[in-house]
Amino acid sequence: MSVSSTEGVGASYFGTPATSASSSTTGTSSTDQMNKDMFLKLMVAQLKNQDPMNPTDSSQFLAQTAQFTSLEKLTSMADQTTQALNAQMAFGASGLVGRTVTYTDQDGAEQTGAVDSVRFTASGPVLGVGGSDVSLNSVVKVITTA
Repeated sequence: MSVSSTEGVGASYFGTPATSASSSTTGTSSTDQMNKDMFLKLMVAQLKNQDPMNPTDSSQFLAQTAQFTSLEKLTSMADQTTQALNAQMAFGASGLVGRTVTYTDQDGAEQTGAVDSVRFTASGPVLGVGGSDVSLNSVVKVITTA
């Protein structure tokens, strides 16, 4: 019985994890863990079911292992970059307290007001401007008040 090579499964099967890009948690998501488990199960099945008279080339096995390790490291680096970006947005929003900002409201009109507070939500920092909640993304201008 011969089993075809699974080389390239890591890159084509896993792709870019959608959940890690938007998540700021430090653990792996269940989808990422499932993909890792599936990759390892496929590799073990390949080794178990290979033809003893024509074993899989060890260089292919090492290439698959290296590819899997690279995938894990890239996923970890993407998670760390997302966490750094979230921290930078939080610090930037905190620095706006006491400053005057111009922002685009829900109707598309520009409004101006002083930032009273900052609230941190899952979708990003929300500024408190004159009793209104303003997303950091809608700020178009920051003015330093004397």
